[in-house]
Amino acid sequence: MNRFFIRWAINAIALYAAINLAPGIQAQTTHWAAIFGLALIFGLLNALLRPLLQLLTCPLMFLTLGLFTLLINTLMFYLAGVIGAKFGIGFQVAGFWSAFWGGVITSLASIALNLVFKEDREERK
Repeated sequence: MNRFFIRWAINAIALYAAINLAPGIQAQTTHWAAIFGLALIFGLLNALLRPLLQLLTCPLMFLTLGLFTLLINTLMFYLAGVIGAKFGIGFQVAGFWSAFWGGVITSLASIALNLVFKEDREERK
């Protein structure tokens, strides 16, 4: 259960970074509770929809040597904003490139934070 909360916090921090750093993204609210709600939506999308998209686009990922994954990240970021906007906690994306950079920043921040917290978990064992 601790792993779920750590992952949720990592998603929240990564989304907060993307919303503040990527050009063309306007958040409806920057309250911490809204960011955590948005992170929950983002995590559910990544857990439920992402594997299906990866399975369906497997040939494209193979042909592009994995670069098509960036488009899936863009779609997940954009969908999280749209669904979150329905609940009043999302963000508006100006266009494809804004969503693309938001997805890239979210992915990079998530990878970096996962590496930090993975080391902490390994030290405790």
